[in-house]
Amino acid sequence: MQNDQPIGLFDSGIGGTSIWKEINRLLPNEDTIYLADSRNAPYGQRPKNEILELSEKNVEFLLERNCKIIVVACNTATTNAISELRVKYKIPFVGIEPAIKPAVLESRTNAIGVLATKGTLSSELFSKAVETYRDTRIIEQVGFNLVALIESGRMESDEMSRLLHEYMKPMIEGNIDYLVLGCSHYPYLIPQIRRILPPHVQIIDSGSAVARQTQTILQTLSGVADKDRIGKSVFYTNSDPAVLSEILGPGFNIQVADF
Repeated sequence: MQNDQPIGLFDSGIGGTSIWKEINRLLPNEDTIYLADSRNAPYGQRPKNEILELSEKNVEFLLERNCKIIVVACNTATTNAISELRVKYKIPFVGIEPAIKPAVLESRTNAIGVLATKGTLSSELFSKAVETYRDTRIIEQVGFNLVALIESGRMESDEMSRLLHEYMKPMIEGNIDYLVLGCSHYPYLIPQIRRILPPHVQIIDSGSAVARQTQTILQTLSGVADKDRIGKSVFYTNSDPAVLSEILGPGFNIQVADF
């Protein structure tokens, strides 16, 4: 591993940019390559074999660009494919999983909510996590159509508001005091979710934890970039770059790639 090699990240679309922002904030000297597979979003409704196939394709794309570590910035891909990826490829992987543990440990009402994709909630990895905390009531909710609305630029739409109210209702009735976001797209919905939930409910996502884990692995492998350099970032998408550009803001290097 060479220090100046880039960190690679992939997601089923633009959502993983929430993870990229945390990594870029913590490791500003690192080059990064972000891959948005928006053409195939959302992954959450796909069977495991398709999720694995798409994830392998994304990994190959990043390996061709000499990435030194790959962040699977997608909950569904992590819970359904990261074990197989670690076996197949000789490169460090960092995954993203719903942060159930801190929510359970901090909960005072003994009830937490998890908003995630169907692919994450039905995965073996998630089931094992839930089984570990069987003494806590965990209210699971599939975020049907949320990713599709975000990917199509309808994040602030009436349909989004309607769905979020519908999905939060059983959690409010269940007296949760923590909401765990189990999809990297969902942090972009936090302002809307906060307007719906009671003010005492804490919202947890995994972005900062993933960034710290990435840093730890690079330090362990002596792969941290030199501190006197300024990191550069390139974003690839196989769909309309307009939504990605809107999420990131002006001044970013966004390229359309056929993959």
